[in-house]
Amino acid sequence: EVQLVESGGGLVQAGGSLRLSCAASGFSFDDYVIGWLRRAPGKEPEGVSYISSRDGITYYTESVKGRFTISSDNPKNTVYLQMNSLKPEDTAVYYCAADTVPLKLWAGHSDYWGQGTQVTVSS
Repeated sequence: EVQLVESGGGLVQAGGSLRLSCAASGFSFDDYVIGWLRRAPGKEPEGVSYISSRDGITYYTESVKGRFTISSDNPKNTVYLQMNSLKPEDTAVYYCAADTVPLKLWAGHSDYWGQGTQVTVSS
């Protein structure tokens, strides 16, 4: 069974850090781009970051550059999102997603999705 399971969300003060984890199973990890998208209350879904499992190439949306870092532990089929210098506007449900096509993932149409993990940043 294909599964993506997120963990690591929580409540943190502005300026703090969290590390999200996405554990993947049931598909060939190396064939996929794995990424994170988020949805804040009343907002449209937003792509945050993705990583190519094949070559390690990463991409970030402008608002998180320099603060967030995505990484992949391929033997463990796990992707991480290290979030530093968190801001209240980062508050959202963060979803892990996987697809063979990066554009599909970024557009929110990934083949596979996790259930999401809540990140709340207080001011």
